[in-house]
Amino acid sequence: MKKYLFIIISFVLPFAAVAQNPARDYTNAVLWQQSSGEYRALCFQAYNFARLSLKEALWADTSKKPNCVIVDIDETVLDNSAFQGHEIKKGLSYLPADWTEWTNLAQADTVPGALAFLKFAASKHIETFYVSNRDEKDYTATLKNLQHFGFPYADDAHLVVSKGTSNKEPRRQKITETHNILLLCGDNLSDFSNIFYRENKNTFEEVNANQNLFGTKYIVLPNPMYGDWEKPLYQGEKLSDKDKAKQRLERLKSY
Repeated sequence: MKKYLFIIISFVLPFAAVAQNPARDYTNAVLWQQSSGEYRALCFQAYNFARLSLKEALWADTSKKPNCVIVDIDETVLDNSAFQGHEIKKGLSYLPADWTEWTNLAQADTVPGALAFLKFAASKHIETFYVSNRDEKDYTATLKNLQHFGFPYADDAHLVVSKGTSNKEPRRQKITETHNILLLCGDNLSDFSNIFYRENKNTFEEVNANQNLFGTKYIVLPNPMYGDWEKPLYQGEKLSDKDKAKQRLERLKSY
């Protein structure tokens, strides 16, 4: 009887663990970002490509507008893995009040390579626009966090936060009215264009169709912790963390 009980418990425990604390699904992702040399290497690789691509874009530039680059903030120039670790230890995946508390601390570290790249861009008289989906209530603390590290163009004219919508396209279009965008950096495909997630197209097909832009016009930073990629995994509305954990498990490819 004990033998059979052990078999049953061994089978059930992995599923029970997911149901009891679904936030722990993200532990490896956060630890990888905080602890792996591979994460740092990929960030440096991305910004090394950004520097080379920016030089080429400058050589080919014929625009009469001032040149600029657009960067996302979270997991692109600022590392929020400490916040994600905080949530996991509380048994949560994300709580808006905790996010506000974290941003108010203005203690996010820099993403490897980000500051050096943007200082290089500034040395070439290229402005930086920080286009983020942080809320207006996070504005002051976000600016403080960027200025603490000496990020160039971290000022009211160049920090563009969300005002009621996470859609960045109107903000990007507004910048094109006055500036020539040479390059965009982000950790989410929506940081570059709406075609990848917001137009109900096949993301893989759109990435394939635009493959020549990655590493040249679009510079992608690694972020295993969260992003628009996760949204298509879920079916249904007002899902609990347990519901999402169950659906994540079901969506895994296996054999």
